[in-house]
Amino acid sequence: MSLEQVHVIGKNCRGLRLLWVAGCGIALALFPAARAFGLTSTSTALSAQSSTQACPTSGLTTTLTTLTITVTGSGGVPSGTVNIEDNASASPVQIASATLNTSGQATVSLYLSNGSHTLEAVYAGNSTYATSGSSFASASISSQCTAAFAVSLSSISPSSSSVMTLTAGQSGTATVTVTPSQVYVASLNTTGAPSFVTVSCSGLPTLSSCAFTPESLELLPGQDAGVVSTMLIQTQAQTVGAVPPARSGHKNSPVAWAILLPGMLGLGGLAWGTRRRRWLQRLSLVALVGLVATLGTTGCSPLYYYYNHGPGNPPATPSGTYTVMVAGQSSNGVTAITNTTTFQMTVQ
Repeated sequence: MSLEQVHVIGKNCRGLRLLWVAGCGIALALFPAARAFGLTSTSTALSAQSSTQACPTSGLTTTLTTLTITVTGSGGVPSGTVNIEDNASASPVQIASATLNTSGQATVSLYLSNGSHTLEAVYAGNSTYATSGSSFASASISSQCTAAFAVSLSSISPSSSSVMTLTAGQSGTATVTVTPSQVYVASLNTTGAPSFVTVSCSGLPTLSSCAFTPESLELLPGQDAGVVSTMLIQTQAQTVGAVPPARSGHKNSPVAWAILLPGMLGLGGLAWGTRRRRWLQRLSLVALVGLVATLGTTGCSPLYYYYNHGPGNPPATPSGTYTVMVAGQSSNGVTAITNTTTFQMTVQ
């Protein structure tokens, strides 16, 4: 083989290597697009609903905007995170995020500031489903209260015309949502620290109680979405058929005999001496009356009644209609922040 032929073969090999490297580079560049091309398409739907409630500041109201997001995909239910963006300004601003449930749905409560808002739900996608965005939902807010957060109730059960209706001994539940205002979230963004809100209730009838899961809610910087707690209200039914407690040896108590036996012997001695001394007769009569009175008081004592009749039957939660207040309270170490809401509860 001549030197010229070797040189030509070398040039061809180098050309093949260059083509192979270029081909690999093109394949790697197109791999994400090819991978994305294989994702299942999705569709995101967004609906907004506003509700108002009383505000501690006179002349203003608290307007809450509840967003319902549904993400669908062909061949299954998408999972993952959906982000809420406000497109009112030149560039979109993410104000909240939520995790889809097993039905591909999420609910977000917002305490928007005064002004016009253009909201969009953007599904982030995952390894199976592609991203998608919803159509815009507009919200115009005016005369908004300046409270740090709002407390609201939903999903009251069992209920009749939004009134929790219980039979004594029955329990009821409701969802408590604490929603921070955008102004308050901006202050959290400045400090970079979360805020904790403790929820509680008051105004319940006697022989009833309330509990929250969780009792302390965390408001995070940069997160305008409301956080939820489940409230459980428990009433009490009347208990019947209480049984007296067993007490071994109660009828033959040695302490009772230690008191009664000497007393009877003493009275017998006094009675024997009454034939000679009239004053002993009077003394024995007084002692007899005292012994009878003592035995009577022991028979009427609470302990005697408890051991012979048993404990009293616990009464039921009184029937009636009550106004129950649910409060959220937070503190920065100097100033306490409180906001409340109320609902009606009927015990039958």
